[in-house]
Amino acid sequence: MLFVGGVVVAGLLLGYANKPDVWYAALNKPTFNPPNYLFAPVWLALYVCIGVAGARTWARDPRSPAMAAWAAQMALNFLWSPVFFGMHRIGLALGIILALLTAIAAFIATQWRTDRLAALLFLPYAAWVGFATLLNGSIYRLN
Repeated sequence: MLFVGGVVVAGLLLGYANKPDVWYAALNKPTFNPPNYLFAPVWLALYVCIGVAGARTWARDPRSPAMAAWAAQMALNFLWSPVFFGMHRIGLALGIILALLTAIAAFIATQWRTDRLAALLFLPYAAWVGFATLLNGSIYRLN
């Protein structure tokens, strides 16, 4: 429960501290940009899955390549919002989210044979971050 609670609380606090503001509202966005109210419940569900996958990975081997990939994706995940929403650095945020997507894929690949459930828990996360990467890239291109 420590992993799940820690990830959820940290993620929600980070989201609260980096809410879309006037700057974000003024950006040109693609037609597929979801409404702001959708992000919190999606991230809540994803953070639960990320926490469970992290706990399973830690319990199996806290020094494994999978745990390193999990830690890397967590750091990149928590870095993206302050860079995008706080610093207004759309291009730098795009680089971060591409690295995040790579770390998520590495976690899935390293866990696929060892802990299939942990890998499967990251599939919705990979899909959402893939979509978010497309969104970030589109906002970068439009602005």
